[in-house]
Amino acid sequence: MSESPCFYAGDRYNFNDSIGHRLFGVMMMFRREADARMARHGLTDAQWKPLWMIQSGRATTANELARESGIDAGAVTRMLDRLEAKGLVERLRSESDRRVVHLKLTEAGQAAAAHIPHVLASVNNDFLRGFSERDFQALRKLLDRMADNGRALQGAEEAA
Repeated sequence: MSESPCFYAGDRYNFNDSIGHRLFGVMMMFRREADARMARHGLTDAQWKPLWMIQSGRATTANELARESGIDAGAVTRMLDRLEAKGLVERLRSESDRRVVHLKLTEAGQAAAAHIPHVLASVNNDFLRGFSERDFQALRKLLDRMADNGRALQGAEEAA
């Protein structure tokens, strides 16, 4: 790993100039906008995210959903109880391993989830208004580099 740059110094650190703070602020605005647009389709934050993870194949079990969502298994169980009560998700016990419960969207869940990628694409596009294709690709590459640096730091911490 190359030497870390010194873009910031603790003795003159300004929270509002922090890239982390700015990224967090943009993410919070993005989240509020996505939630507002999802609400137009009758979906709350606690509904659309798990529906999308199940629909996209990122989570096929409660354990995967907990890991992907960054929430504990108990909270996922309560969330799934609510989604099941609304007729959006069903739980199917694995025939090969009875300890495993697979998650499947019902027809109503599939219909609700069908709106999600369109809403997210719309929000992304609106946040990227005025960006050229070149700007967009550069931003993606820069964010990928930051993520790579973060993964390297986490890997170094785990190795220590």
